[in-house]
Amino acid sequence: MQEKTIAIYGREFNASVLPYVEQLFTYLRENNVQVYVHSDFYNFLKKQVECPSNWLLYYSHVDLPANISFLLSLGGDGTMLSAVSLVRDSGIPIAGINFGRLGFLAAIHKTQIVQALDAIFAGNFTLQKRDLLEVTGNDQKLFGEENFALNDITVFRHDTSSMITINAVLNGELLNAYWADGIIIATPTGSTAYSLSCGGPIMMPGSGNFVITPIAPHNLNVRPIIISADSVLDLEIESRTEKYILSCDSKSETVETSIKLRIRRAPFGINLIRLSEQSYFSTLREKLLWGLDVRNY
Repeated sequence: MQEKTIAIYGREFNASVLPYVEQLFTYLRENNVQVYVHSDFYNFLKKQVECPSNWLLYYSHVDLPANISFLLSLGGDGTMLSAVSLVRDSGIPIAGINFGRLGFLAAIHKTQIVQALDAIFAGNFTLQKRDLLEVTGNDQKLFGEENFALNDITVFRHDTSSMITINAVLNGELLNAYWADGIIIATPTGSTAYSLSCGGPIMMPGSGNFVITPIAPHNLNVRPIIISADSVLDLEIESRTEKYILSCDSKSETVETSIKLRIRRAPFGINLIRLSEQSYFSTLREKLLWGLDVRNY
């Protein structure tokens, strides 16, 4: 990368990571990196550490400069998901420094900040494109302009202990009437998140698939099903309360059952920065403790 101009996005963090944040700021200053920082995050940062005087602010995706080399997310995977709403269809790559716990998306460990940024500025990385899901209701956008999800779109019962019925039609053909607490439609990225905890399979990024995973289905023989990412899924929900909860990654809305959903692949994807030593399988082994005998811990 020729131009050293980046954007920073993050959310509030605890004091234990302040030394790593200060290390990052020192690196950026010493390497003459021009920084644009999200205004809300900047208001938090300036109460915690001394911020460089030459930083510039941006407020939303509208004024996020198009000429930045990449966006650096400071936090966990949830922060990375929020960062997607900023880059949207701009193609701006995202790199994440993990200040959280698991770190499937925010893959740079906080102790490896200098080495990681040296590699990125030297161009020693690959861009991994990730598919997103898009949801509309009665042919209208939900969640305003943020009706897309990197992880998953989920339907869940609202204000009742009773199960809901989710009538699912795939490419115009009835798939199933799910009688359950809800249903998850996940991307390969999201297959290691909520879907996995509900018994869904792990899918490799770039596999060209999505997965439909029921949440606590009444019929135990109803299992997750992998579908093509080119599919169009229509959902009609029946509930005693005439309402249901719809989530789109970290965003959620209460929706009337009169609203029929259509879920499909979003018309754009995002680019994640992956360093040469980071591989999908090594991340799985590390985060899911594959190959370790937990009896020794």
